Amino acid sequence: MRYQLRDQAGASRSVAYLLMGAGPFMFVTGVVLPTTRTVAGVSIFGVLTVVLALGGVICRWRPEWVPPLMWFLAPFAGTALVTFLNAFTGDASTGAQFFYLWPVLYTANFLGRLANYVSMACVSAGAAAVLFPIQGADRGLTDWVSLTVAMILTAVVVTSLRSRNDRLREVLETQAYADPLTGVANRRSFDGELARAVTWAKRGPESIALLTIDIDYFKKINDTYGHAVGDQALQEVAAALRTVARRDDDVVGRLGGDEFVVLLRTDRLGARRAADDIRAAVAAVESLPGGPPGLSIGVAVLPDHAGTAAQLGAASDAALYEAKQGGRGRTAMAHPPAPHGVAV
Repeated sequence: MRYQLRDQAGASRSVAYLLMGAGPFMFVTGVVLPTTRTVAGVSIFGVLTVVLALGGVICRWRPEWVPPLMWFLAPFAGTALVTFLNAFTGDASTGAQFFYLWPVLYTANFLGRLANYVSMACVSAGAAAVLFPIQGADRGLTDWVSLTVAMILTAVVVTSLRSRNDRLREVLETQAYADPLTGVANRRSFDGELARAVTWAKRGPESIALLTIDIDYFKKINDTYGHAVGDQALQEVAAALRTVARRDDDVVGRLGGDEFVVLLRTDRLGARRAADDIRAAVAAVESLPGGPPGLSIGVAVLPDHAGTAAQLGAASDAALYEAKQGGRGRTAMAHPPAPHGVAV
C-alpha cells in the first residue's frame, strides 16, 4: 500500500475539518487581533479565510468534486501553508510550529510509507525555513531538532497503531468470511465470489463450473465414531477440495453441515476431471477410523446449464440430487435447460 490512499472518506473529512477550522482561525489571528494592520495583510488573510472555508465545505459535503490527486497532495499543501503563514507573520513560537502536526498525522493515517518519508522531510524543511531566519542559528537549531524529533516520533506511533489495526481488521475479516472449522469460505463469502465469477464469465467466452458435494452418510459417521471424527472428516474433505482449486480465482466453500461447493474457472471437461481428482484425494485419506467417506457430487457449468448465479446453483443442486438418487458415491452432470416452449 505504498501509493494507495487508505480511506478517501476519512481523508476528505480530515481535510474538510482542517480547512473549516483554519478559515476562521486565520480571520481572527490575521484580521481581528493584530493591532497593526496593512491593506496587503488584511487582503491576504481575508482571501485565505474565504478560500479555506469554501474548500472545507466542498471536501466535507461534495468530496466527489475534488480530483483524487488532491488527497495525496493535501499534507504537502498543508505544510506549505503553515510554513508561509509562520514566515509571513514572523511567528516561530512552539504553538505556531504545532500546526505541522496535521500533515504528519494525515500522512501517517491515510498514505503509505514513502509519502510519510517525503512529508517528514517537507515538514522539517519548512520548520527550518522559519526557525533559523527568525531565531538565529543556535536557538533555531535547538528548536528545529526538537520539532523534527517530536514529529518523527508522532508519525512512528501513529503508523504502528495503524498497522496493528490493519492486522486486527484482517483477522476479523477472516473470521467473518471463513468457516471456522475447515477454514474454507462460508456461505456469505461464497455467494459474493459466485456473483463476481458469473459477471466475469458473461464478459467473455470463458466458462465457470460449480461443484456441489455432499458427504455420503455423514450422520452415520457422527453416530458411530462421534462428532470429533465427524469434524475431522469435514476437515479432510475440505483439504481434498483445496487440491483442485489451484487458480487464484477458484473458491472452496462450506454451505453448512456436510455440504461443500467448489467454484472453478473451467469447462465441462475440466469440471468432470476436478470431480475425479477430489474423489482420488479423499480416497487417499488414512486418518479416519471408518476409512475415507464417500462423496456425491453435482456439477453444473455456466453457460452450458445456466445463465445466472441462482440458476447455476439450482442446476448443481439438481445434479447432486440425481447423484444421490442414483446410489450415492457418484458424480452427476447437470442437464442443459429445455428450450422455451418445450415441456420437460
